[in-house]
Amino acid sequence: MNATPIVRYSRGMDSILKISDAANLAIHAMAHIARSKDKANQSSSEIATRYGFSESHLSKVMQRLVKVGLLTSRRGPGGGFLLGRPAKTISLIEILETVDGPMSNNNCMVGHTKCLDGGCALGALLTHVNHHVRMFMASRNLTELRDSSVKNASYLAGLGGRKASGERPKQVRKGKRHEKAA
Repeated sequence: MNATPIVRYSRGMDSILKISDAANLAIHAMAHIARSKDKANQSSSEIATRYGFSESHLSKVMQRLVKVGLLTSRRGPGGGFLLGRPAKTISLIEILETVDGPMSNNNCMVGHTKCLDGGCALGALLTHVNHHVRMFMASRNLTELRDSSVKNASYLAGLGGRKASGERPKQVRKGKRHEKAA
């Protein structure tokens, strides 16, 4: 009797979007530093306390960001971290990939490297989601996070709404174009 093996897996939707705890810490810490009104050095202990992060984990992440120039650090009294470049030049994808490495498009929800039946039942969905996550992260920078609030979260997500400045985004009209007859 030829029986098809039962495929057991424990992976699920968490395999679609992979942002590690370290990358989450990095994005939040850099947004915090970008929001600093007085441009003073921000200590990892202050940031860890404010957000409830592990100080030792955050310190390791911050040092990785210093290594690639996204942050600068200064030791001693009054020391801490500052952005290594202007906030508008630092994209979320750059922070994410500095910490987690390049975003992968290989996110099989079953955990296989190759589909058993010749084609993934959810392959188009996974490709679509990964593409949009990458585009979103590449198109958002620290200036947008610095200026973000609950009021403009819809705008940042690309769902309309208003920028932090109160300005409405340009509307893109869908449908047929009406051109003048010659």
